[in-house]
Amino acid sequence: MLRRLTAIIEHEGTGYVALCPEFDIASQGDTIEDARANLQEALELFFEVASPEEILDRLRGEVFVTSVEVKVG
Repeated sequence: MLRRLTAIIEHEGTGYVALCPEFDIASQGDTIEDARANLQEALELFFEVASPEEILDRLRGEVFVTSVEVKVG
C-alpha cells in the first residue's frame, strides 16, 4: 500500500534536512535528493517496526503547505 506524505526540505549548514510533519520524522542528506531519499527510507523503516497504536498516536492528520504575506520593516 502506498501513502502520500508531506516532505519539507530546507538547507541547513552544508546539507539539507527533510521533515515529514505528519509523523514528526526527519532525516538529512548532502543534497535535496539525498535528504528526500533518506526521509523516505526513515519513514518506511518506521512503518515496518511501529505498532498500529504508535502509528495512530504519532499521526498529526492533514498538513497544509501554503504561503503568507507579511509586512517587514
